[in-house]
Order: sequence, then C-alpha cells, then structure tokens
Amino acid sequence: MATDPLLSFLQRVQSNALRSMGPTNFDPKLYVDLPLKTDLPAAISAFNSLPRQSGTIPISEFNTFLTQFFEEAGSDLVYAKPVDFKPEPEGFLVEVENEVVRRWALEVHAIWKTLSRRVSDAVKIRPERHTLLYLPGTVIVPGSRFREVYYWDSYWVIRGLLASKMYDTAKAIVFNLVSLIESYGHVLNGARTYYINRSQPPLLSSMVMEIYTRTGDVELVKRVLPALLKEHSFWVSDIHQVTIQDQRGRKHCLSRYQARWYQPRPESATIDEELSLKLSTPSEKDSFYHEIASTAESGWDFSSRWMRNSSDLTTTATTLIIPVDLNTFIFKLERDISTFTKIIGDNSTSQKFIEVSKSRKAAIRSLLWNPNLGQWVDYWLDEHDAHQGVYSWNPGSQNCKNFASNFVPLWLLAHYKDQLTEEFDEELIINSLKKSGLICEYGIATSLSNTGQQWDFPNGWAPLQHMIIEGLASAHSKEARQLAESIAINWIKTNFVAYKKTGAIHEKCNVESCGEYGGGGEYKPQTGFGWTNGVILALLEEFGWPHKDRYRSKDRYIAINYQNSSVQKRTAIIYRLVPKEPATDATVPPSNQLSSFKYLIPFFLLPTSSMSPKHHSFRIFGNITREERVTGKKYVDILIFAFELEKEKKRNNKNNRRN
Repeated sequence: MATDPLLSFLQRVQSNALRSMGPTNFDPKLYVDLPLKTDLPAAISAFNSLPRQSGTIPISEFNTFLTQFFEEAGSDLVYAKPVDFKPEPEGFLVEVENEVVRRWALEVHAIWKTLSRRVSDAVKIRPERHTLLYLPGTVIVPGSRFREVYYWDSYWVIRGLLASKMYDTAKAIVFNLVSLIESYGHVLNGARTYYINRSQPPLLSSMVMEIYTRTGDVELVKRVLPALLKEHSFWVSDIHQVTIQDQRGRKHCLSRYQARWYQPRPESATIDEELSLKLSTPSEKDSFYHEIASTAESGWDFSSRWMRNSSDLTTTATTLIIPVDLNTFIFKLERDISTFTKIIGDNSTSQKFIEVSKSRKAAIRSLLWNPNLGQWVDYWLDEHDAHQGVYSWNPGSQNCKNFASNFVPLWLLAHYKDQLTEEFDEELIINSLKKSGLICEYGIATSLSNTGQQWDFPNGWAPLQHMIIEGLASAHSKEARQLAESIAINWIKTNFVAYKKTGAIHEKCNVESCGEYGGGGEYKPQTGFGWTNGVILALLEEFGWPHKDRYRSKDRYIAINYQNSSVQKRTAIIYRLVPKEPATDATVPPSNQLSSFKYLIPFFLLPTSSMSPKHHSFRIFGNITREERVTGKKYVDILIFAFELEKEKKRNNKNNRRN
C-alpha cells in the first residue's frame, strides 16, 4: 500500500469499489484520481463506518459515500482556452490542398481546445486533498481516462501544436515539465503523486529543440538548460546506468528503465494484486511490482518485448533489458545539451557532452547493433553474470525478435544526421525494415506477437510511426523517402476513416484494417487523443495532401527566412522556382546554374516579426540536414541571387516611373 496517506486511503476505496461494483467496466484509476471535498480524517472515519455485507459495502451506500466526500475525477483540472488558438492559423498546413482532408485537419486542430486544461487553484491551496500535482501553466491532456499531463506524450503533442502555430502553449507544456524536474529531480511519468516513483522516455530536450528550431527563442534554452542537466544526471545515475564489457574488453555504459517502486501501482493496484496471486512469496510479488512499474516507465505498458514468457505478465523483466530506444533518446539528449550549451556560449560543457554522446554511440554500436539482422536490438542482462557491477557481453543475449523500437535510431537522421548511423549500411537497415513484417497496410506494427497486450501486434502507435517515418524521410536514398511517404499516407488514411466512423481520434490503431482502432491491454480503448492528433498534424505538415512526388516536382518551392542570413534582416520571401525543362533530379542548383530556371517568381513577402524561422512549410531538396532546412543555409547563394533580382526589379520600376 502506498505510504502517502491520501493515496493509501484511495487505494482502499478502489479495492472496495471493485468488490461492490464488480469487474465489468471497472477502471481502478478513477478512484485514485478523486479529489476530496473534506479533510482526510473525516472521509476515513465515514468510510470505516459504512455497513458491510460479507466485507462488501452495498452499492447504494458506497455511491452515497463517494458523492458526499469526493468531487468528480478530473474536476481539479479546469478548462482553459489556449491563448494562442486560432480556428485557422496563418500558414496552417499550406500543402494540404484537398478540401475534405483540410477540413478534417482543422477539426483535429480544434481538438486542442477540448484537451486544454489548467490545474485548479484548489490543488495549490489544499494539495493534501488531491493526487493531482499543481503545475503553473496550461496543459494538454491525452484524453479520456488520462486526465493529467504525461511526459513522453507531450513531445508529439508539441509537434502538433507547432504545426498549429501554438507556440505559447507548447512552451507552457515545457515549463510545466521543467517544474517537475525542479521539484522531484526528474520529469514524472505524469503529474500525479502516484507517478513520482518513475519517469518516462526522456524527450524534454527534443521538445525544447523543436520549439527553438521554430522560434529561435534563446531565453527558452537558458531557462530549460539547468533542468536538462538534472534530467541527464537522473538517467545516468546508478539506478539506471549499467556497465557492460564487450568482447574486446572495452567497458561501455548504457541505461535501462528502473522505477523506485515495489508495490502495486496505485492507478492499477487491483489489477497488479490479482496478477500477483500466482506468485508464491512476498519477495516474488515485490519483484513483480517493481518490474511492472519499471515497464510503465518505458511507456510500453505492456508488451512481449519485456516478458520472458509472452503469455505471462508476471515474467516481465524490464530492469534486465537495455532498450535501444531509451539509449537513442539519451544520446539525443546529450547532443541537444551540447547544442544548447554552445548556443549560450558555454563551449566547455558543449564539448563535454559531445564526448559523452560519442561514448554512448560507441556503446550502442558495440552492444545493440546486429549486423546480421540490419537492426538495432535490445540487450538482455544475465542477472547472475555481473562481476563487481560489470556485465560481460554475450551475443546470444541480444533480443533478435522484430519490434518497431529496433528502428527508432533512424529517427536521429532527422536531427543529427551521421552522428549515430554513419557507420551503418543504410540500405541494409531499410531492407531489414521492409522484410521485418512490421510494415502493414495501415502503419507499422509494434511487434509481430499477438499477445493481447496493447504494445504488440496488431496495434500501431502514433509515436512509433512518426519517429520511423521522420527518420526514413531524412535518409539518403529516394527509396527510403518514398517508403516514409507511403507509411505516412496510410497512417493518415486509417486515422481519417476511424474519425469519420467514430467521431474521435484514437490512442492507437489496428494496422491491419483501415479505420479500426486498437485494443488490448488493461483498460478500454481511449480517445482524444493528444499524441495521435499531434502526429497527424505533423505528418500533414511534412507531406501535404494529396500525395505529391515532391522529389520530382515541376513547380519547386523554396522558403527563405532572411533573419538567418546577412543579406536582409527585415523581410522574408518565398520564391517559386520554375524549371525550363521537367526536373530530372531533386537538387536545387547553386546560383551559378540558375540559368536552368527561366524565372523566379516572388510568391509573397512577410516581415519576420510576424513569422518564425519555420512559419511556413519548407520543401526539401536533396539531402539536407534539419539545421539547413530551418536556417536556409544551403540556399544562401539562391537567396542572394533572388534578393539582388528583387532589388534590380525595384530599381527598374523606379526608373520606369521617372521616365
């Protein structure tokens, strides 16, 4: 039982609710989310006085008790209209040309209003009556039973908010998560007291990078950087970091998930307790509770990925697994910190984190890369193998089953190209993905095992789709980019059809059937839904609609922000480049080859004060980095040419007026 007095009491209420009401449609989380109307001692006294029949409280008396002593679950989060929401923001999804899809995208965009909340002042005034934690700013909740803000969900929520031009709301979410680090030393799984014991995949630095990329907000970087350093310390602390010696005798450090919890999860206590009945000893039960909570820290709760026996959750062994995606996220955290410290002029810390990230890259290469599969894979530790805290690497301990997580390192191509994948055969990896069986008609399956767990086949999840799609779209080969677009289009299609059928966006989808939402797991399918909305909008921003082969387009667009060049700091121009002949490749020529274009058409002009560096969609030409894509550095030669052309045009017009 939890040591927090309110939480301990709410778990008693939860347990009695199950006995009184039965398991049908029972959601244990509901009861630990209830805010108290009165002081705790009064509620406990009244609860203890309730009549019982064979240990069970009659339903009518129990419901009366709930009404008298508790507010509704979620009532301590109140509606808060986002200050930066506009029904159709300027520059919103400019490449979505199909009217039906555009209307749908605007409906998805409008869902941000329904998911926007702020924590009630009552939580700040009487925190002892709430399991909800106070946060200073607006939050976007996932939806349905997930009434509070969640950690890794927020990255894809922010990606969608940025597509919706809601920069202030995106920053507010970041500041809320930073406040959790400042209070607890890490970002919590979610903003509830019962989540303090664990985190979720570390993506805060990625959220900050996305916002900075769009806005150039250096003050945001300065504000968040101390928290990011704390977060890094959390993920390389003794509880998470593991040392493994490879076959050449080199020692590597990688990280794992490990919650600080050895009891039933309060939000699912009745479920955990029932599962533990098959275990014999208290130590076995405690170990199971620890593993289940650690799996929840992974965000993949639950999956055959973490289980010795895929049909038995009590065989979960997450703390003995070195996950490839977690270490990918931490590698990116380290690179992001290096970038941010360089931005503020701290070159020493920047170089330190470059070296730290290089060590992690070498560890991933040595321990988690499988050249025969052409995949990165998880590594299972032998709990009896560690000698003075150091494990010996065994190639047979790599988990060679196909999971979508095996391809998450591709995501780094969109952010730090050639920093992690430079030594790997890109063609081998793409072929491995195509042959893996994970790519289905309507998205990427989470695994190939149909276990009934929600992070297994046939479910597809928005974050996994997005990371792999974004990585493929940034790869060198045209085949990879076309595959990215194909997966994206099919994922958008199935979500569109599901929305039209049900009127809702869903937490997960069945990738075998168009328009069918996913199932399985320990709770009913949920709607809302924060990260699914975000990925839909991000993919529509990236790929547009209807599908166009943007790598062989006759009408090519180039977006330039003069704020990022020395040519002109007050004006941004978007030009359309019209080729004399049909394009034969995707590369935009340098200025000395602009004769291949018959003219440059100024598309429109805007003052930079009204647009961010990524206010408008950017067409990608050839193989360019994310930084080049945002700053336009690769196109400075074209920019200069275009600017001079514009000046010459103005001079001619002025001379004509004089004449």
